[in-house]
Amino acid sequence: MAERTFVDTNVLVYDVDAADLSRQARAREVLDPAGAGDLVVSTQVLSEFYVVATRKLGLDAALAQAMVERLTRLPVVVIDASLVMAAISGSRAWGISYWDALIVRAAEAADCRRILSEDLARGTVYGSVRVENPFA
Repeated sequence: MAERTFVDTNVLVYDVDAADLSRQARAREVLDPAGAGDLVVSTQVLSEFYVVATRKLGLDAALAQAMVERLTRLPVVVIDASLVMAAISGSRAWGISYWDALIVRAAEAADCRRILSEDLARGTVYGSVRVENPFA
């Protein structure tokens, strides 16, 4: 079984954003099923992706919905009350935003050992996961 990797929203957004072609190419490279391993997302990531795709990128809502539908084929961590409480604790312990801590806790819940994100400090270990910035 391949290593499980949690994918943050920004990587998925760059995959569809033609404004920065080098980041788009890199996002597509790391998301390629042939070499990506087992990718995991959360309900938070799906929600954030839809909002950014429609509001910031101006994608048609039906197209963005179809993209989210496709992403639901990946393992999806459902954010529940226990993850909310764990994220609050993590945010306080690590000195990061609640939303970033929720990403970390969702990754841990899915037994991921790494998070692909541009938003968290590259190389930092939070709990049992390490942050990798695929665009650095």
